[in-house]
Amino acid sequence: MQGISSSGKLIINMLFMKRTISYLFLILLMGSCNEEQKNSLSEGIWLGELAVMDNEILPFNFKLMQNDSGGYVMEIFNAEEIIAVDEITIKDDSIRIKFPVYEGYIAGTFSQNTIEGQFIKESLDRIVPFKATFGISERFRKNSPALKNVSGIWETTFEKETEDHYIAKGIFAQNGDRVTGTFRTTTGDYRYLDGVMSGDTLKFSAFDGAHAFVFVAKVTDSTMNGAFYSGNHSKEVFEAKRNEVFELPSTDSLTFLKEGFDQLAFSFPDPTGNMVSLEDKSFKNKVVLVQIMGSWCPNCLDESKFYVDYLKKNPDLDLEVVGLAFEYAKTKEGAFKSIARLKDRIHIDYPILLAQYGSSDKELAQEKLPMLNHVLSYPTTLYIDKAGVVRKIHTGFNGPATGEKFTEFKEEFDVFVRRLLEE
Repeated sequence: MQGISSSGKLIINMLFMKRTISYLFLILLMGSCNEEQKNSLSEGIWLGELAVMDNEILPFNFKLMQNDSGGYVMEIFNAEEIIAVDEITIKDDSIRIKFPVYEGYIAGTFSQNTIEGQFIKESLDRIVPFKATFGISERFRKNSPALKNVSGIWETTFEKETEDHYIAKGIFAQNGDRVTGTFRTTTGDYRYLDGVMSGDTLKFSAFDGAHAFVFVAKVTDSTMNGAFYSGNHSKEVFEAKRNEVFELPSTDSLTFLKEGFDQLAFSFPDPTGNMVSLEDKSFKNKVVLVQIMGSWCPNCLDESKFYVDYLKKNPDLDLEVVGLAFEYAKTKEGAFKSIARLKDRIHIDYPILLAQYGSSDKELAQEKLPMLNHVLSYPTTLYIDKAGVVRKIHTGFNGPATGEKFTEFKEEFDVFVRRLLEE
């Protein structure tokens, strides 16, 4: 820059620096845009797939949307059920999807149109491979048109001729090649099942953030033979036959007090460490429902939602409810954290005590309540009158997925509770 004055050199240097800064800013801006593009997920319908056993896939659809704060929310679809998920965290290309109430979550990596990772339940040491693809609305891939129609009632036996066998009532509706419905058992139902009939093969599934169910069966006009997969840890074979008049045993006769007992007794801690029993003044001379349950249990969640709604709609009733939680969380702190999450998410006002942690084994649960013949199901509810006498024990819970059965239960529940209150 010979011949240029000092002031001229200063101006040239300033212009050069300004241009350099502008160039660097442009590079950073482009990098930021690329990062933003990298960290975005397509909004709309997705197909999620869990890898179970025997090379079978458990599919479910969900919708992904951005919320007002720029984060993501999703809706999981199972037939008529919609599950809202609002705990989705993203860092770089990593994603974590935490499901409402339950401890299960999906952790993985993502691009704009794919997610790959695992469905994890830490307390049970269960990990299921997971992937999701944007833009696929079909739950199951169909290979051929439906050749059979499964609408109606099916008398079903799982694990026949084994000591673990149990019966169920299949209730299905088919429209074209789409099939919806559920299996009712003596201890509850298998949620909102959603699937297809492809040729003579039936496939349907349900995923709610806690349980991952898929059923696969070959169907004739009057029979069904297949397998039921729960995650990648359990497989049960089943067979079914058409029977429009089939009914399960009464859910009020399966669990009962042993001979010589007419009262329930327990003493379990609340979150503050206080030991609570039916001898406490808050339960004296009152009708009490004792709910044997777990925060991990979908049927318990359905039942708890029903109790919350019933108490809200009937604030004048002098009715007490207390939950006894049997948790598989490995620590007491973890168990109470799960209970608190359940109470917070569905606004439970009644107390839930910790009866057991580290296992939800029903035989261990029965040891905690030795006056019962067995704990057959989570949930189980004991109806206790004002004198402290157990008047009825209801095993399991058939929730909204069972349609008319759920409506029938709600009516019977209201009548029986009011009768106890009037005594």
